Order: sequence, then C-alpha cells, then structure tokens
Amino acid sequence: MSLSVSHLLGIKNLTLADIELIFSTADEFKDVINRPIKKVPSLRDITIANVFFENSTRTRISFELAQKRLSADVVNFSASGSSVKKGETLLDTVNNILAMKVDMIVMRHSSPGAPHFLARHTPTCIVNAGDGTHEHPTQALLDAYSIRQKYGEVAGKKVAIIGDIAHSRVALSNIFALQKLGAEVMVCAPATLIPTYMQELGVKVEHQVRKALLWCDVANVLRIQLERQEVKNIPSLREYSLYYGINKKLLESIDKEITIMHPGPINRGIELDSDVADSGQSIILDQVENGVAVRMAVLYLLAEKLKPNFKK
Repeated sequence: MSLSVSHLLGIKNLTLADIELIFSTADEFKDVINRPIKKVPSLRDITIANVFFENSTRTRISFELAQKRLSADVVNFSASGSSVKKGETLLDTVNNILAMKVDMIVMRHSSPGAPHFLARHTPTCIVNAGDGTHEHPTQALLDAYSIRQKYGEVAGKKVAIIGDIAHSRVALSNIFALQKLGAEVMVCAPATLIPTYMQELGVKVEHQVRKALLWCDVANVLRIQLERQEVKNIPSLREYSLYYGINKKLLESIDKEITIMHPGPINRGIELDSDVADSGQSIILDQVENGVAVRMAVLYLLAEKLKPNFKK
C-alpha cells in the first residue's frame, strides 16, 4: 500500500486508508525508537530541508529526530538571519534550496496556504509543519495516534478540544482527523475564541468547561495564543484561567477518568495546572514520543512515493 497523496499539506487531503497506513507504519517505527540502536537506513539517499519561518521547539526537534532516525541528510533553515530579511521571496528562497538537490521540504510558515502554494510551484515533496492558523497535520496525526494507543481505537470516543480554537492550527487538523476516524468532537471556549463556522464542521460547541469535561473521554487542551491575536479576545489570562483552566479540584469533582492531552507548549497555571499536566491522567509526554514515530512514518511513506524501490 502507498499514500494517495504526494505531499502532506493537511488532514483534509488524506483518506481514512492513508491515516491507517501512517498509524501502522508508525507502530513499526515506534519499535525502532525504543530499541538500543534507534536508527534505520530507510532514507539514507534522501535529503530533507526543514524550512521554518516561525519559531518552533517541539515540532522542529521532532521532525529532525525523525529524519535522523531514518538516516536522511538534514538541512535546517531559519528565516531569521537569512536572505528573507533582505526581501527574498518565499518561492526564491525555496528554489535556491532545491537547486542544492533537496528531495523534501518540511515547512512552517505564518501564512495559511503557504505549503499549498509551494506544492503547486515547485517539483519537490512538501510537508506542512504548520501554516498560520490553518492546519498542523502531523500534530493531529500524533494526537489521534496517542488516543488510539490509550484506548485501542479512536472510533466512538468523545474528544473535547478546549482553549483557543480561533487561533489554533491544531484544532482544525484535529477535528478533521478525529472525524475521519469516527470520534465525536466538541470544542469548548469563550464565544470570542470559537469561529462561527465550527458547527458547520459537525462539531458540538460548548462554552462551559465543566460540561465539556462531563461529556468527553479525552480533553485536548490548547493554550491561549496571544501572539496571533490582533485584538484581545479575553479580558485577562487570570480571568480565563478562573473560568477555563483545568485543575485537580475540577477533575476530582467529575465522577470519571478523563485523559488529558496538550500539544504544547503548556502555559502552566493558565489552561492547565501542574497537578493535572503531570498526573496519571495526562498522556502529554506520550504525545511527544509518538510524534517522532508518526513523523518517521509520514516521511518514510512520502519518500516512498519519490523513490519507490527503497526498503525499510
């Protein structure tokens, strides 16, 4: 089997079979990263450029580790200190990188649709590592994979996405992935942080965090993204924490165990207290570990489309 796509631009472009293939491949790579020698020669003839126009810690390190575990040659590009600061266009920047015989580009950009633009105008394989407030497909894949690992399957599970829905690329990708896998999805936040089109996507909308927690099996908690807000959508972080922050007292008042997730970085004491983030109900560190295996699977399967004759 192979992927139905030649790029990973968003979850919307993937079929259910694509997601299941990524997960089964990630299962194999999870075994690799948990053994003493954490490396396979699968991509030793592939060169990958990580082109990040926005700051990133977890996603960038996770991709780089995944690439090195697969024995790919890795080039890291950061917009700060580059010719972008001199006025070079996105397309010129990428074409100059491709002229150095790069096979794949993993890109993060502040503009929604930037990876799709490159996929139309360059001959290389593009992996979207986050485009503005649009999508973050590998985060959604690792989140769904982590739910599958916890429960055995995603179908039938109730997942509440709680936090800054309006400015999050994680939320939209998660909604698409979870729905394709048969989960029920709810978004929960103040009305100012929920886009008006949410109900059109077939998700439930809730404004009280306690009601969302009573409903769900899994709570995927997002941070408030002040850096993406042109106007203030909440009175203060203190008030947001008071009404939407999840703490141990709140969870103990609910008569069931809820799995807690977070894509990071966590603003401790705002959306999540430390006694929740570090509790037995949290699978946040499992998400981080699974991220490497899932990204290994994505890179391997896309590279297979480039050069179909190489083996794991």
